[in-house]
Amino acid sequence: MTDDASERYFQTRIVDGLYREAMSLAEAARAYFDQGGRRDREDLDPPTRVAFSCESLKVTTRLMHVIAWILTQRAVEAGELAWQEACDPVRRLGLSPDSEDAAIRLLPDRAQRLVHASLDLHRRVARIDAMADAVVPDMGPVQALQARLNGVF
Repeated sequence: MTDDASERYFQTRIVDGLYREAMSLAEAARAYFDQGGRRDREDLDPPTRVAFSCESLKVTTRLMHVIAWILTQRAVEAGELAWQEACDPVRRLGLSPDSEDAAIRLLPDRAQRLVHASLDLHRRVARIDAMADAVVPDMGPVQALQARLNGVF
């Protein structure tokens, strides 16, 4: 496999893995916040119920930002979008809504796990996306990560 082909393979594998993780998490969040969490929400006091609703929206927002970023990366890989276009601020990863630890701790365990999972996924993708600032035009963020790792080793 040529270096270029191995880089594309590596990038595709990372993006595909992130996509599967994001979609799985989005489905789990939808199932819980729309259906399974109703009983949990009803057991909460009114202020915590509001926090529960706010956090469900934040989880959804984070996941939609991640999924949009992934689809942009796939469009670049498919040649449907130039790398320079993908680096346009409008197409970059959207900011994650802030969540306060104190509010999260008041939520039921499953809601807490979903919030933390969405925060973790968004942070990982944000680290990859941030590398686009230091990338040469013909190199994607995953390729830049690979180049950085090669430099370390």
